[in-house]
Amino acid sequence: MPSPSPALPDLDAFRLRRFLESLDEGALLRQPEAALRDVAAVLERSPKAVLIERPGDSDTPLCGNAAGSRERLALAFDTTPADLPAEVTRRLRNRPEFIEVPASQAPVQQIVLQGDECDLTRLPVHLQHGLDGAPYISASIDFTRDPDTGWTNVGVRRLMLRGRRTAGIDLVAPSDLRALYLKQSGRGQRMPIAFAVGSNPIDHIAATMRIPGDELGLLSSLRGAPLPVVKCVTNDLMVPADAEFIIEGYLDEAGHVEPEGPYGEFLGYYGVVKKNPLFHVTAITRRRDAVFQTATISGPNMAWTDTAQLNALRTEVMIWRALETAVREVRGVFAAPANGGMFNVRIALQQRVPGEARNAIAAVFGSLSNVKHVFVVDPDIDIFSDAQMDWALGTRFQADRDLVIQTGMRAMPLDPSLNGARTGAKAGFDLTLPLLAPGTERPLEYRVPAAPRYEGARFASIEAALEDSPKYFEELMAATGSNDGREIVRWLEDTASKRPLARDEEGRYHFR
Repeated sequence: MPSPSPALPDLDAFRLRRFLESLDEGALLRQPEAALRDVAAVLERSPKAVLIERPGDSDTPLCGNAAGSRERLALAFDTTPADLPAEVTRRLRNRPEFIEVPASQAPVQQIVLQGDECDLTRLPVHLQHGLDGAPYISASIDFTRDPDTGWTNVGVRRLMLRGRRTAGIDLVAPSDLRALYLKQSGRGQRMPIAFAVGSNPIDHIAATMRIPGDELGLLSSLRGAPLPVVKCVTNDLMVPADAEFIIEGYLDEAGHVEPEGPYGEFLGYYGVVKKNPLFHVTAITRRRDAVFQTATISGPNMAWTDTAQLNALRTEVMIWRALETAVREVRGVFAAPANGGMFNVRIALQQRVPGEARNAIAAVFGSLSNVKHVFVVDPDIDIFSDAQMDWALGTRFQADRDLVIQTGMRAMPLDPSLNGARTGAKAGFDLTLPLLAPGTERPLEYRVPAAPRYEGARFASIEAALEDSPKYFEELMAATGSNDGREIVRWLEDTASKRPLARDEEGRYHFR
């Protein structure tokens, strides 16, 4: 890390509050107040980001669903929804930079509470789902350090309130953080950890990535700007100096001993009660005008949730990176958010040689364990359109020819369709049309109908047009500037008795 510098960047440029202020009324629902018991219902009904100025008895505003749409994620990255995966992939190549901010100038340490002053139950934390074990802090980005490498590990973990200064954390699924914790708890050591609550969607995307190295740099790379960092008050971890809240503490050395859950998981079902480590709070720091953040997870409107959209974009980016070395010309990648943002993936591909669609399917199978179904289409199909994808599946696919199945693959343990199994199956659907030889045109039966455009050269008469070359009826109308077409029908009828007419195999008119 660099030493503190007097030349500080704009410490509000990437804060959550500024992002919310950039949203218009079509993207942000502002609500003056709401009881904490009603927050989940408000969020469940709204496809917009939600900002509640007074949640419960708290003067700290609460926002939710900030990242719950592709359009809002695209806004954070200053791009379009269609270009979002490519833009994130491009930014991942940025060299990370850091600027250490003195504690006296770090916005997130404008207010500092330590020890007995800390109280998680004074934060606007609400019950998210009817059967959850307790209120959860769900939008928290965690920061830990590997003592062997010195690298910072960054992820997204939920915290189940267990008391004023204790919370459960989910460390059951395989992850770098779980591996680090097991190593340290196995040595009888506590693990220092800090959670940022209230972050720009860019930081949440960075925290979901799984790229080897010091993951703190991912926040800088995806921002495309130096990351301002500050040392925690009660440990040596470096955290974003421009976050809204930082909750500092440690995971105790006792291991997976405390019941955590149930909880409404991102796949749309409940996760059961599990034994997990316990988190102990040592400090809470915040901005004076901080906004607390909650994440929408699960429920009847999965595609609107923060987790589905964040997972979908992460899936798309990781797949795009895998495809860059597997095939030549990827045109688009889309992970459907309605199933949690990882199970069903659509790829638009311009094939150059036979077999590239299958290569793409194989590359995706191997790149992400969570992906179950891969659909590959030609560039003429809009991968964001359910209707076009369904049409391609119905008209360009034969199961005995175009279905690719692989069994015994690593699977997502939370997937209820596994019925307790450790491995699962993946299916690839090749929805591409037969590859054409260079310079050839696709047969008429594979061409997609569209409204006539009346393009082509003008001629002095229909006869002159037909003497030039065979013409479709549309071309005859264009050739004469016809606004009707019926007079051409009459001309064809009248002319046929004088000069024989014929039609070729594609229906073009010509003289015999």
